[in-house]
Amino acid sequence: MAPLESPQIYSFLQTENIARSTAEIEYHPLHPFLPKNCKVLFLGSFPPQRKRWCMDFYYPNFINDHWRIEGLIFFGDKDYFVDKSNKTFRLERIIPFLEQKGIGFYDTNTAVRRLRDNASDKFLETIEATDVSAMLKLIPQCRVVVTTGEKATQILCQHFKISKMPSVGEAIPIPEMFNETRPLYLYRLPSSSRAYPISLERKAEAYRKMFKIINIE
Repeated sequence: MAPLESPQIYSFLQTENIARSTAEIEYHPLHPFLPKNCKVLFLGSFPPQRKRWCMDFYYPNFINDHWRIEGLIFFGDKDYFVDKSNKTFRLERIIPFLEQKGIGFYDTNTAVRRLRDNASDKFLETIEATDVSAMLKLIPQCRVVVTTGEKATQILCQHFKISKMPSVGEAIPIPEMFNETRPLYLYRLPSSSRAYPISLERKAEAYRKMFKIINIE
């Protein structure tokens, strides 16, 4: 398959939020990425500090394996989205791919306080949670909301009044949004962080299973 690329220069930075962020409170630095045909929405907790970014988009930390997982699943090449020489990811491939497949991204928090100087979700205090219900109304084709971390899963369960968090690899209906014309599930997947102790290949298999359920192949 020939690479699907775009020469367009992309900008997803939420500059107003960046400007009003302080040492105490950070506002979300990126716009939601919601393709018109969005079938699956990945919701994390909040981006890492910008000093850890290698690009201005979701999963920007070069040692996070999210884009390697998607490269392995869809192109049989974990480095398909990787620019090794510049230690970054290829947005010119990522964006057209996501738009074609209908894969969206945002986070469960729009404002946080970092309790420690690291990227761990455990040390994020929610200041303002995302209105996920309102966001889902913008993407009526969405069938799955994916979380990969405990904090994001916990916030979504609280938002939708789900009494028991799904286990990793489990999908459960979202009661508030689920009906016969729009079945909508919360699907918890393994974290793409290298701190999560399973192989890249096993993570890819778990993600592939989710994509296959909603006919993204």
